[in-house]
Amino acid sequence: MDGDYEDVTMYTLDADVEEQLLLGHNECTFIWSNKEGWPVGVIMSYVWRKGRFWLTASGQRARVAAVRRDPRVCVVVTSTGSALPRNKAVTWKGTCMIHDRPEVKDWFYEELARALNPDDARRAAQFESFLDSPRRVVLEVTPTQRIGYDGAKMRAATDTFLGDR
Repeated sequence: MDGDYEDVTMYTLDADVEEQLLLGHNECTFIWSNKEGWPVGVIMSYVWRKGRFWLTASGQRARVAAVRRDPRVCVVVTSTGSALPRNKAVTWKGTCMIHDRPEVKDWFYEELARALNPDDARRAAQFESFLDSPRRVVLEVTPTQRIGYDGAKMRAATDTFLGDR
């Protein structure tokens, strides 16, 4: 490290750590653009399956209408609040497809319910039944561009740099 905090690209998240993060967490920030082109984001539950982010919302939500207009979205996941070490994050730009087909809802509702209730099968089954509502849709985000960050790498480099002084 040369003491330059401008370039943090060398502190990217390794692929195996990213996979742990995406599988081990179930909360993300989902970001889209509104009619005026402004970015808007909310915290949502997700599951990472098949190399994609899967989320759900009621079809009358503004984010669903926005994605129908413009499928370009962003998903941000951090290790905050998870069992994983702190200061890890990944941001993915991607495209979002909206599903309302039963075959997608069936597998996804079960996966999400189990992810959010890993130690309580009864509660997972109850939650799964709540998800199955008439206007609910499933959002599938296919990642296209990634920005990863591993704060532990930056801290180690900083410690080494400061130790050299």
